[in-house]
Amino acid sequence: MITENLGAKKKQLDWSNLDFNYRKTDYSFVSNWKNGAWDAGELTADHTITLSECAGIFHYCQEVFEGLKAYTTRDGDIVCFRPDLNARRMADSAERLVMPPYPQDRFVDAVEQVVRANAAWVPPFGSGATLYVRPLMIATGDVIGVKPADEYQFRILVTPVGPYFKGGAKPIRLCVARYDRAAPHGTGNIKAGLNYAMSLKSGMDAHAAGFAENLYLDSQSRTYVEETGGANVLFVDRSGKLVVPVSHTDSILPSITRRSLVQVARDLDVDVEERPVTWDEVASGAFVECGLCGTAAVISPVGEIHDDKDVVTFEEGHECMGPVMTRLRETLTGIQDGTVEDVHGWVHKIC
Repeated sequence: MITENLGAKKKQLDWSNLDFNYRKTDYSFVSNWKNGAWDAGELTADHTITLSECAGIFHYCQEVFEGLKAYTTRDGDIVCFRPDLNARRMADSAERLVMPPYPQDRFVDAVEQVVRANAAWVPPFGSGATLYVRPLMIATGDVIGVKPADEYQFRILVTPVGPYFKGGAKPIRLCVARYDRAAPHGTGNIKAGLNYAMSLKSGMDAHAAGFAENLYLDSQSRTYVEETGGANVLFVDRSGKLVVPVSHTDSILPSITRRSLVQVARDLDVDVEERPVTWDEVASGAFVECGLCGTAAVISPVGEIHDDKDVVTFEEGHECMGPVMTRLRETLTGIQDGTVEDVHGWVHKIC
């Protein structure tokens, strides 16, 4: 049985110039749910999945996933960031889609196993790259009638990646989406592939028009700011306060990075306000900084948001990341890589 690969030499990659794409590594983790229970699970060198044409994933979209990172600290440890929260969120997502949650303690143990086994793929400290860890669960049992499947597979794949947005921390441009991402009281607050499928058309249209991402408004009134296709949104007002949009209809994904940044802001004595934010307020020029936050990007500064011919410019973050976002990002990444004290115990040492 494969347990670790800690002595292997680092792979010969151009770590500082990696893009955000899949690269096959040595091992994945796999566990199957059948007859009402999860099996023991194991590491595997097989990165393929063979399924029946009648598997539930193909017909009724029973699929959830997560995203977290493993990285090398200044002291040479391989760590990940708050995996217990990913485990909890994945369990919540699974329950919403009537899937058997993968036990949260076993989730963290599986992350440890697969990262240890792929230690040679964890980028070195200071490279700017990380090992992206993608847990996922799909319905594998046959199902024709509209109902939950009776068999499932949990997997974790890992792959080394560079920055999510080209240019790293260079401000990006958004456009207000013409499509909706999630229905009120629907599935917008869980991490399921079906939500991201809804954003693909809008995202491709945005890219074709020269934008990095879409900004989605609430689908009920198209009044309130929600999130983008792959990240939560943060604003800074003219007083230096961090303003975090929340949803009246529970349709924003609860980002672990956002939650951590809110705590970091409070630790730094930055005022924080979590509340609904209207698009009219953004368009009025009430905010001087804007950023997208998530596992992949941590914080990506937003320089402009376009709404047809109207353009909102964030004056303190237009040419480069603004001062508040910079401070938050540097503090959180410092906690992650071991250069800032981890007073909350967020960093989970793997090896």
